[in-house]
Amino acid sequence: MTADTFSRRLYLALVHYPVYNKEGEIVASALTTIDVHDFARIARTYGLGGVWIVTPLKSQKDLLARMVRHWTEGFGATYNPNRKEALEILRVADTVDEMDKRLREETGRAVRHVATSARSYPNTLSIPRFAGTLRESPDTFVLLFGTGWGLAGEVIGKCEGVLTPIRPKGYNHLSVRSAASIICDRLIGDG
Repeated sequence: MTADTFSRRLYLALVHYPVYNKEGEIVASALTTIDVHDFARIARTYGLGGVWIVTPLKSQKDLLARMVRHWTEGFGATYNPNRKEALEILRVADTVDEMDKRLREETGRAVRHVATSARSYPNTLSIPRFAGTLRESPDTFVLLFGTGWGLAGEVIGKCEGVLTPIRPKGYNHLSVRSAASIICDRLIGDG
């Protein structure tokens, strides 16, 4: 199976709820427009199926809709057509379960999750192992990226595994968009 074929079955999800805050409480985090832009650009660059923004907060969905409209309609669309093309693959869901339901309906395939985290977990998957699974399976896969201080345990518990954290020099605080870029390149890049 070519990279183009299997990459279209991979989606990114930027999860804003349920995530942890600094105190370890489950919260809904605020959307960061630069993360949204960069996730869309990453997905478009690597030929992924799309990007899901998961948030139940109306104020955050309204902000997202305003931002996307700016870059996909009118002046923003003509000023930067590349950004328009990337942002057109964004979708929003209130919950991970809603996202799954919609993806199953759209793709007609089972939806499987793999989480990402800066922490280590017992069910860690290496990127090469996950890349092999992705290439061999006909299913739809979603890589879940948490915001705030990471995905809530209830989300991670429903995943097949958690990708090995990125720690080339031991430092453990990459931005979520940087981690997504590195992971996608290691999964799909030409190396």
